Amino acid sequence: MRVFRTAPRVLPTGDLTRGKGVHPVVQLLRPHQWVKNLLLLLPLLLAHVNLATPQHREKWLHALVAFVTFCLCASAVYVLNDRMDIEADRQHPRKSLRPFPSGRLPVSIAPALIAALFGGSFLLSFLFLPWKFAGMLALYVLLTTAYSLYFKRKLLVDVVVLAALYTHRVLAGGIAADVPVTQWLLAFCMFFFLSLAFAKRYTELVAVQEMAQDAICGRGYRVEDMSVIESVGPTSGYMAVLVLALYINSENVFQLYARPFLLWLVCPILLYWLTRVWFFAKRRALHDDPIVFALTDRVSFIAVALASLLVFLAAWPPHKGI
Repeated sequence: MRVFRTAPRVLPTGDLTRGKGVHPVVQLLRPHQWVKNLLLLLPLLLAHVNLATPQHREKWLHALVAFVTFCLCASAVYVLNDRMDIEADRQHPRKSLRPFPSGRLPVSIAPALIAALFGGSFLLSFLFLPWKFAGMLALYVLLTTAYSLYFKRKLLVDVVVLAALYTHRVLAGGIAADVPVTQWLLAFCMFFFLSLAFAKRYTELVAVQEMAQDAICGRGYRVEDMSVIESVGPTSGYMAVLVLALYINSENVFQLYARPFLLWLVCPILLYWLTRVWFFAKRRALHDDPIVFALTDRVSFIAVALASLLVFLAAWPPHKGI
């Protein structure tokens, strides 16, 4: 099929913010990575909350503020991570083009920038969101900082922490909007993002192999680990689809969706997309960040659009939400 013969179009530098007219500070903050924080809106979307009442509009406002706070925090962590990894990034074919290792920005601005981003994030949280959310935000900072300083160098622990950070966003979104987060959603997120985390490590190993090296600098993985990752990575993704299938057959779905049978069509779409990601990874055509891959891949946009349409049609006419 043509879809597997051609690689998706990605920027050679591996950063969507790099290019003419883009300030190095913008590249340093990595705003394209903020798309991950859309997960904070997921609990509210799946709870079938609309804008019909002021109470529900307030929930949406809280969810959007939570999104902004996580974006600021994430950028602060990226700056911290780049500051800590300058030497390792200088040996990487794409990361060496980042502002700090390339010398386009002085390292001396890092502390002030980190403080401003963290400060703005927690200020918004204290002013507009429940106190429990501030705790979730602090835990996110703790986990991401621990990942940057320690966990990312530990074999297998790093991918588990990455998947947990994605799932943490979902939990934080539920707290911000005051809506329940089901165990189904948490289980799905954990397996799904574990697969993407393994894909990230796999593509990094591919780059290491092409440079005739035997290990990732600053990580716990070696080239001979690729065969294991090829097995557990896709399997984790398929486990996520299995969780989705079990959820579709549960009583929860019949209470929330008018046409739950349409949700079954989401499963093959998800299976196709996950398998395609790993095909590209195996063929050396996948970017080392699956988020960048998804944002530059037309087929990914089509898959998301089809899945979203199916969920919308399955929920219409809407049942009474929370």
